[in-house]
Amino acid sequence: MAKRYKIGWFSTGRGAGSKGMLKSTQDAIKAGQLNAEIEFVFCSRECGETEPTDQYLDMVKSYGIPLVSYSYQRYRTRRGMPSPDLSRPLPQWRIDYDKDVLERLKEFHPDLVLLAGLMIVTSPLMCEKYGIINLHPAAPGGPAGTWQQVIWKLIETKADTQGVKMHVAIPELDMGSTATYCTFPIRGITFDKLWEEIRGKTVE
Repeated sequence: MAKRYKIGWFSTGRGAGSKGMLKSTQDAIKAGQLNAEIEFVFCSRECGETEPTDQYLDMVKSYGIPLVSYSYQRYRTRRGMPSPDLSRPLPQWRIDYDKDVLERLKEFHPDLVLLAGLMIVTSPLMCEKYGIINLHPAAPGGPAGTWQQVIWKLIETKADTQGVKMHVAIPELDMGSTATYCTFPIRGITFDKLWEEIRGKTVE
């Protein structure tokens, strides 16, 4: 039998989408549709930070997956640092956070790391350590940033289509080579009423 593919799963675990991705993957593994295992889950929040993340952490534990939590926000607060400017190279304190993460994950050896709702940018250090695939809520050539930023940009530009992609994670935000993607219309019966509601309004 072919070797099971070991996946490292990175997430902030902040909402229904994060839980849904984890559940669908575990269901596929259990059903024999995916010859893989999630070797560990890393979460950039710790228990007690938010209720949605606490629910996510409980889900990970219920699956019996090794869990490593290390709070990015608490680390940043301890260091007394502002959120980094993503238009500039990451500051040293941010790279130090990833060093700490890697130290906590040293016992694991994933074949691939999947960023499934991780709400922080990976450093060059992390990209050098692992082969990483990111899920991004826009098609190739589409907006960068969080899903909220992507949606606002689509509204601002009055886009006709939207998409999602999986791409190789590199230090430049959402700029790595595309592994796969799909597109779909955001016009027509389902969407026209919504577009009409915001006609004449600005994203501000």
